[in-house]
Amino acid sequence: MDVTISEVGPRDGLQSIERTMSTTLKVAWIRALAASGLREIEVGSFVSPRLLPQMADCGDVVRALHSDTENPPAFDILALVPNLKGAEAAIAAGVTRVSVPISASETHSRRNINRTTDEAIAEFARICAHHREHGGVSECTGVEAGISTAFGCTYEGVVDEDRVIDIAVKLAEAGAESVGLSDTTGYANPAQVKRLFTRLDAEIGERAGGAHFHNTRGQGLANVVAALEAGVRTFDSSQAGLGGCPYAPGASGNIVTEDLVFLLEAMGLDTGIRMDALLAARDVLREALPGEPLYGNVPDAGLPLGFRYAHEAA
Repeated sequence: MDVTISEVGPRDGLQSIERTMSTTLKVAWIRALAASGLREIEVGSFVSPRLLPQMADCGDVVRALHSDTENPPAFDILALVPNLKGAEAAIAAGVTRVSVPISASETHSRRNINRTTDEAIAEFARICAHHREHGGVSECTGVEAGISTAFGCTYEGVVDEDRVIDIAVKLAEAGAESVGLSDTTGYANPAQVKRLFTRLDAEIGERAGGAHFHNTRGQGLANVVAALEAGVRTFDSSQAGLGGCPYAPGASGNIVTEDLVFLLEAMGLDTGIRMDALLAARDVLREALPGEPLYGNVPDAGLPLGFRYAHEAA
């Protein structure tokens, strides 16, 4: 594959809607997503059920995915964790990797995880230390960091790019397997994206991670192209565009997985994902959440006449 798409709908999408999907339906949806060829799926977050009841069964979801021993998961099971307690639970449940959000905005950091950015970085170091001690006897292979509000914040507005890079360096030094950048609030523009990811690569090299964009202001796929030009090869997206941040007002609309797959494949980049199977997973989602708005241009318009996947055109 030329590009990895990391599906975040079961986490970022489901945490952003009021109703709670049952564990059984979550597992069915995740398995349907995996059947499309997705090789990374963020299945939930290990957070307080009081704060996000939609994620209360995350451990049960991970264990259910491992329960079919004859057909073990053929994808990496990712989960978001805000602190060491969450990381301990995620690693014990059997996730492949844990992802830790560190906000570049002090206000967002306090609203999101009730810590300053420096306190969050210190907690991240403790998570990395825990993984070094226990990861070898678990399914977990690494700890990733994602810098939230890297391109702007609904509370503070402009976020200093030097601060973002400084945080990335500190996270890499703390033991991050990779450090990605997240446009939590949909503020990013393509020029900014290319500039910041180019700087990230120059500062931390092979530990420079993927991109997480929202389409809040219609710039999502344009930002993907800009990130590609900067060398990024892993992108988060959410089926049907579900998602947003409960602690960032107005942060609606993750980029749509179906539209992202089409964009990349049409550009000649192999994603390993089949659109027909991805649309079948969308049907599972529609049945699990009747009446929930589902977005996407490609699902509405269909694939163009003569469309060929990248590996077919090679």
